Amino acid sequence: MGAYKEIKNSIVRGYKDRSDEYTQRMLLWRSQPPLIRVDKPTNIPRARELGYKAKQGIIVARVKVIGGAKKRKHFDGGRKPSKSGRFYTRAKSMQSIAEERVARKFSNYEVLNSYFVGKSGSDSFYEVIMLNPSDASISNDSTYVNAASKRGRSFRGLTRTGRKHRGIA
Repeated sequence: MGAYKEIKNSIVRGYKDRSDEYTQRMLLWRSQPPLIRVDKPTNIPRARELGYKAKQGIIVARVKVIGGAKKRKHFDGGRKPSKSGRFYTRAKSMQSIAEERVARKFSNYEVLNSYFVGKSGSDSFYEVIMLNPSDASISNDSTYVNAASKRGRSFRGLTRTGRKHRGIA
């Protein structure tokens, strides 16, 4: 079995079994800020599948998204409050919301892709791979030049997750 395949299986096992390492990681991540830049991906095989390379101009950020239906303000208007819609589920996936948050924070970078790394209670954690379009190593690499040239990919639903919630596979 290849090294990457073994790493991938161990990450899946850790998530399913809720191993001690996984629970310690979740405790640490919950205490950290909701959006943080990380040195290297937690799940390297998955990041490589989605286009990550350890080279200049590519960074990874971890973001926390709180799940569940969101409560919106809605006037009662003299009617029965229980009948007025107050809780609405999101139209977008939590992963695409995570991509958009990272894109707002790192405005000079462009979102390439993202993947799920963990869940703790109602908090879900995603790692987002980003490209620096102005970096020479990115603009000269044929695999990244197309993605780096399109500004606002995550907001327009052009990432893998965005295409999924738009219904374009």
